[in-house]
Formats: sequence, structure tokens, C-alpha cells
Amino acid sequence: METSTEETGKIVSLAEVKNILKKISKERKELLYEQKIAFEHAEKFAKLSAKQTKDLITDLMKLDHVDELQAYKMADILPRTDDDIKAIFAKERYTPNDKEIKNILEVIKKHSVE
Repeated sequence: METSTEETGKIVSLAEVKNILKKISKERKELLYEQKIAFEHAEKFAKLSAKQTKDLITDLMKLDHVDELQAYKMADILPRTDDDIKAIFAKERYTPNDKEIKNILEVIKKHSVE
């Protein structure tokens, strides 16, 4: 689940969403209903810290044919199979070959927590 902040229009990871909403909850004491739902989702599914996620995104974007949006999707989902990677690229003009998929999975595995 990648989201973008309205003020800047930049993509943020699920781990960053979690941090943003945690900060808001401390400032306001209570989150809005939608924010609570988003926070619960982020708590449940963000497997890496914001720094780990950022490092993973940086490494993924160094690979050929991986753009920013795809890197964020992969960092949020942490795909583990060839088919998971192919699903992320399903609507793209470019589909990575087997070697590129292997490289992507190796980068993700290097950054993943078990």
C-alpha cells in the first residue's frame, strides 16, 4: 500500500505511514477513524522499519527497469516468488526477465527480516 502525501505528492512507504500516524496520534491524542484504520493496517503489515524500507527502496532502484513506484510496492509487499514480482510488473510495459527477477528477489531477501 503506497500512499502519497497531499502536500508534497511524494510516495511514502507503509513504514513511513506508520511513523507519520504514530506522530499524529501523539500530537492530537486521538486519530480520525480513517487514520486509525490506516494505522492498524500499517502496524500489521509493515514488516521493516522506515530506515530498512528506505535502504531497500534505494537498492531496488539501482537495478535496471525498477522505477520508484515499483520499488515502493516491493518494499511494502516484500514479494518472495517470481510470480509476486511478475504481478507487480503486470500493468507495466516492461516485464523483467528471469535473471532480473532473481536479482530483485535477492535484494529483497538481503533486506528482509525473517
